[in-house]
Amino acid sequence: MTQSLKFAAACLLLVLGAFALPFSAQQTDDLASRPFSPAPYRVGEQLTYNVSFSNFISAAHVELLVASRGTFFGREGIQLKGHVETNGVVNAALFAVNNDYVTYVDPLTGLPFRSEQTIREASRTAETSADLNQPAGTAAIPSKSRGEVPGTYDFLSAVYRLRALPLSNGLTYALSVRNENQNYQIEIRVTGREMIKTNVGSFNAIVSQVRIRNESQGNSYGMKAYFSDDQRHVPVLIITRLSAGEIRAELAGSAFVAPPTVSPTPVPTPAPGTPPTKPPVAIPRTPVSEDAGLGDLPFKVGEQLNYQVFLPNIPAAVATATFQVRARSKYFDHDGLWFTVNAQTTNSLQKLFAASDVMSSYVNPHSLLPFHTELTLNEGRHRFVSKLTINQDYGTATTENGERIEIPIGTHDYLSYFYVVRTFNLTPGKHNAISILVNNKPKTLFITALKRANVRVGSQTIPAIQISLTTDDAQGDKFQLRGWISDDRRRLPLRLTAVTELGPLRADLAIIPVTTQ
Repeated sequence: MTQSLKFAAACLLLVLGAFALPFSAQQTDDLASRPFSPAPYRVGEQLTYNVSFSNFISAAHVELLVASRGTFFGREGIQLKGHVETNGVVNAALFAVNNDYVTYVDPLTGLPFRSEQTIREASRTAETSADLNQPAGTAAIPSKSRGEVPGTYDFLSAVYRLRALPLSNGLTYALSVRNENQNYQIEIRVTGREMIKTNVGSFNAIVSQVRIRNESQGNSYGMKAYFSDDQRHVPVLIITRLSAGEIRAELAGSAFVAPPTVSPTPVPTPAPGTPPTKPPVAIPRTPVSEDAGLGDLPFKVGEQLNYQVFLPNIPAAVATATFQVRARSKYFDHDGLWFTVNAQTTNSLQKLFAASDVMSSYVNPHSLLPFHTELTLNEGRHRFVSKLTINQDYGTATTENGERIEIPIGTHDYLSYFYVVRTFNLTPGKHNAISILVNNKPKTLFITALKRANVRVGSQTIPAIQISLTTDDAQGDKFQLRGWISDDRRRLPLRLTAVTELGPLRADLAIIPVTTQ
């Protein structure tokens, strides 16, 4: 079982990328003659996958990113990035994996010319790099086998090259993939089309049967892959069956993140400097409406949500919290939205425990992913101040002291998740998952839409959707976090409940803004 788990974890990206160039008896092996769509190579495309294994509903997560386009190692190329990391019990007790992959491909052919890997598996750490498809040496000699296309791929470049091809019923595909000194022979057959449902929605999908053969070990693995039936050909679901159990890699998020403003380089950008101690002054203002480009988000700049917090047997509110979408402007050299929350104890609880907490989150206005977070806690005699600069392109969060925290690409903070949850499909029965920083450690947060229910807030009864919030910890539902989101266009969080050391806690929306949204 350990060997199967190791293969499953180390090859999760291979599961997503084990596809290649088509061949058939009627076609030649001339790569230049094959159609090539640039749609999958759009800079900023970010795909996130939740991976389940056997009875583990969240065994790992995978991120794919088209990071940048520019000059790398003396030639024009596109930089692709991948990240694989096991979660929860699988990570702690079975097999720990936290791997990063970078591949540079030719923008006209998709052929990789350099591959870099950082492998962190259990007690092993290794960094490797390889130059591919060079014009000299035995690697440049094309294969004479019928149906094979000249050129060597790694798993990361292979998935994008296949997506760039037309996927027609009945075509067969073949490719040799090399990964960590292991050779894999891939055979794929497009079998038809099917409507499938995932946690992020329903898709018209192209269905493919895939077989992977490991030449060095003689093992063979079968899988089924589903690609979105559109120009991008996004892999939305991949199912692999091993002797130790079934692996399912399911699309959990698809977004376009803003590319770096600096010229792309083949090494990570230096850690940013310490941010200013005060909120940045938004000068000059973006010369367009603050709401421009916010699309169909359920909130607008200026929205303010006020909550009253109650404990059992105490009629008056014991705390208040105010969430605001403050402004859209340029913050820390990024176009961003500024979210804030202010929370403080009141009345009888304040006499026992005085607390006043403030948090600011600066997020990308399209993906709602944070790039800067500030937190100030004043609780009794305790004061805590934290500032994080988050690089979503490289999966790092840097403290003001220069400490770097490795995070999954697409990680939210305490405040940004409050808003991104409102954008999810909350049809009862739907499941969503995001990565979130908890005490400077990334955890997976699962959002499950449970049922529709009416909620009485003040004098109003409002149709809502009940959701549960759980994590990938051993006690993932320890606090029994539940929320009720209004079942309308604005997706207002009407009520939040939890079980705390003080007893059951309830936060109700006190004032529903009446400003036209």
